[in-house]
Amino acid sequence: MKFVDEVVVRVEAGDGGNGAVGFRREKYIPMGGPDGGDGGDGGSVYLIAAENVNTLADFRFHTVHRAERGQNGMARKCTGRKGEDCYVPVPLGTLVSDADTGELIGDLTTIGETLLVAKGGFHGLGNTRFKSSINRAPQKASKGTEGEHRMLNLELTVIADVGLLGMPNAGKSSLIRAVSSATPKVADYPFTTLYPNLGVVRIDEQRSFVIADIPGVIEGAAEGAGLGLQFLKHLSRTELLLHVIDVKPYENLDTPVKTAKKIIHELEKWSDELVSKPRWLVLNKIDLLQEAERDECCKAIIKGLKWKAPVFKISAINGDGTKELMFSIMDFLEKQRRKDSGQD
Repeated sequence: MKFVDEVVVRVEAGDGGNGAVGFRREKYIPMGGPDGGDGGDGGSVYLIAAENVNTLADFRFHTVHRAERGQNGMARKCTGRKGEDCYVPVPLGTLVSDADTGELIGDLTTIGETLLVAKGGFHGLGNTRFKSSINRAPQKASKGTEGEHRMLNLELTVIADVGLLGMPNAGKSSLIRAVSSATPKVADYPFTTLYPNLGVVRIDEQRSFVIADIPGVIEGAAEGAGLGLQFLKHLSRTELLLHVIDVKPYENLDTPVKTAKKIIHELEKWSDELVSKPRWLVLNKIDLLQEAERDECCKAIIKGLKWKAPVFKISAINGDGTKELMFSIMDFLEKQRRKDSGQD
């Protein structure tokens, strides 16, 4: 499943500065002639694919982006300053189209790639430019042209860094709520997420990742039962899987192990690649267990699954253990990114 984040924004390039009408007036220099300078070009608006931007969420609050107007020309043939360009950071993989015509303008696919979306106006000409053999003192100057204004449709297919595995009511939606600003529906009865929930986990201003609670898997998902087929397709695009398990057994201690094995079985049927993907065990709802039985219960689940990968014990509802989990995920993802870029 692809998560499509879509917003409409307005971009306004700067107008070109007007040319100046001026004449040289200095002592002992008769008939100094025209000296009005040109205006400056208007600033343009560019989109730039930024490494640390994951979603289009900020554009819902900042919908207009403007470049600076060019400065008007001045006397003594001084040219006005060019308007500052406006660079708008967007996530990697953003599709840009004209909201009015539907025309595709571009697709930002590499970090640092820029796309011109609104060109600044051309500068006006000062009266110096209009001097000729038959017009020695022109009173004419031209105005700068208007910068482009347009409505853009930004569309992002979000590929989550982290995907959540787990049966309905395992606490995946609660975990998303606990660690991000996403607010998926949660309740104390078994139900499955019908629509994907995305959360941006922000460790600090420069470090973040996208976590996805995807529609829950059921038996037969690998054959297309329920929403599982879309679910499994999307998981193959993530860097890390978190297998979230409700440690509070509904009937007996074997229940969490049995439900976890059902999901693992669906992964095995879908693809070897998915089974071999990094997968961590997250034992959730430890707050529902008595202190004395927590370790015993968690050890029994780990032993029953023969789990070798990292294990985290958390309570999503009150935040216990979630900070440690998120920092560990961030460290893992950064290490993977360095490895992929050849820095390690």
